[in-house]
Amino acid sequence: MKHPMTRYTVALLLVACLFIITGCEGGRIAVGTAPEYRHAGPVDRGGPPPWAPAHGYRAKNKYLYYPSAEVYFDTGRSLYFYYRSGQWEISANLPAAMHIQLGDNVTLEMDTDRPYRYHPEVVRRYPPGYTDKKRKGPPTRK
Repeated sequence: MKHPMTRYTVALLLVACLFIITGCEGGRIAVGTAPEYRHAGPVDRGGPPPWAPAHGYRAKNKYLYYPSAEVYFDTGRSLYFYYRSGQWEISANLPAAMHIQLGDNVTLEMDTDRPYRYHPEVVRRYPPGYTDKKRKGPPTRK
């Protein structure tokens, strides 16, 4: 005849294992299909544009914007942002068909890592053909 304590011990171990196994299940993350997220665009808060000088500290990203090609170059990450085939693309190199003039740029400092979010406002301020009025002709070589 088997000892009754052995049955209780086995039952107790099974219950303990059951609690351990189900206790680990609580941290699970489920991923399902959801509607595609669409950004509503920047919210106008009535403040300065994102490239305006900040009062106090604000994280900034420096971009060279080429108005003639409507291309942004992130100087910190060495990335180009350009619009092609109905969407903004990011690349370390420009497509072969896209050309920019190196002296034809405006320096922008923005508080975003996606400069195209403010592109309609940037184009109004710096339309294609815009040149920096501080420059007097092409850069000189020494």
